[in-house]
Amino acid sequence: MAKLPTVAIIGKPNTGKSTLFNRLVGRRKAIVSDTPGTTRDHVASKVLGEKVDYLLVDTGGMGGGTEDKNLEDDVHRQSKLALENADLILFTVNSRDELTSSDLKIVDTLRKNKKKHVPVLMVVTKCDNPNEIDALLPQFYELNIAKQVIPISAPHKIGIDDLEAQVEKELLALHFEKTKEEDATLPKIAIIGKPNVGKSSLVNAFMSDSQREKSPLLVSDIAGTTRDTTDTVIKCKEKEYMFMDTAGIKRRRQTEEDIETHAYFRSMRALEMCDIAILLLDATEPVSKQDKRIAGMAIEEGKGLIILLNKIDLLEKEERKYTIEKAEDAFSFCKYSPILPCSAETRDGILKLFDLIEMIQRNRTRRVSTKDLRSWFEDAVYDKPMGALLKSKHITQAEELPPTFVLFVKNPKKVQVSQLRYLDNRLRETFEFQGVPIRWVTKSN
Repeated sequence: MAKLPTVAIIGKPNTGKSTLFNRLVGRRKAIVSDTPGTTRDHVASKVLGEKVDYLLVDTGGMGGGTEDKNLEDDVHRQSKLALENADLILFTVNSRDELTSSDLKIVDTLRKNKKKHVPVLMVVTKCDNPNEIDALLPQFYELNIAKQVIPISAPHKIGIDDLEAQVEKELLALHFEKTKEEDATLPKIAIIGKPNVGKSSLVNAFMSDSQREKSPLLVSDIAGTTRDTTDTVIKCKEKEYMFMDTAGIKRRRQTEEDIETHAYFRSMRALEMCDIAILLLDATEPVSKQDKRIAGMAIEEGKGLIILLNKIDLLEKEERKYTIEKAEDAFSFCKYSPILPCSAETRDGILKLFDLIEMIQRNRTRRVSTKDLRSWFEDAVYDKPMGALLKSKHITQAEELPPTFVLFVKNPKKVQVSQLRYLDNRLRETFEFQGVPIRWVTKSN
């Protein structure tokens, strides 16, 4: 599979990073606010370019200036981690503000921490008046940090075409290429989870004897043995699947070593590129907050999700039952995701995984006719306290993944989350969407 390059957006708080991210991605994913420091975590999404695709990463602001001082150091460290692992950097500065010591500090951080071959594009944001742009640019060129200085206004789409073209030009110069068509024909399965839960052992268990003899994955009791994402094509019942074994996803505060930060970002790339994520857990250990966080990442990206309890062979019968029940309780927020006990060591249960993958692949692409949706909706809301939804004039399924349903109502702001959750549960009872997150969109009539 062609490598997916990473493009990181960095800059001070409130320089328009998230607005730019949403414009380039083409959908509202990052939280946008006038409050400095709104984005505290990495948000990533794949961008399909004309000549090259890339993973775009939005980061929290560097250099201070937020209202929550306790988190500034952690946010700065995360942003620094992003630029250290980026293939191209978009450095945002606000055209409406004078350059400050914080901007200069970021410039110094760029010089010290980015890889030497990685280009920087300075993106001058909030340039709403084209007549003022020429007078603004000299001060930014004087910083001597970027190959190009590109003025934009993301809300008004000024300069966005130029920026997109330059991003692709720089990535092509670094010898990145468009994802090959044949890569898209195989279901892509990312095996995710904390370090040392048996991800490489699971892929080895899938392999034929000849595959294992030629290229077994490195397996060790030492956490962090896998440092990169490894693609392996597995054949089952005359069908092929591409499994991406990833490095373990640690909490970011635990990814201090340079090699581990690379592993973290490669795992994020795999999660973005996959169709289905398999969250592998160690059945001998309690479900942790990090396990649930990783599941949440897969759901946020709209991926199919299967939860595997590995090392189940080490538990007695009654203990197995208790462990499965505890896992079901821990992942109640995604109870539509199947939980499969298995053992990579004995291969117990692992062949059932392929039936689940096939089921979820069908469910991800399932389309419900507007006629059937309307009939279902009328039954679902009849005689229920659904407020604004009772007067909905239309419902349809959008042409996108994951399955997305659009409701047209008089006032979308009056639709409650609990009401959408009710619809989600009723929809799953009627139509088959096991293992797949569902998106709901409300629009005004």
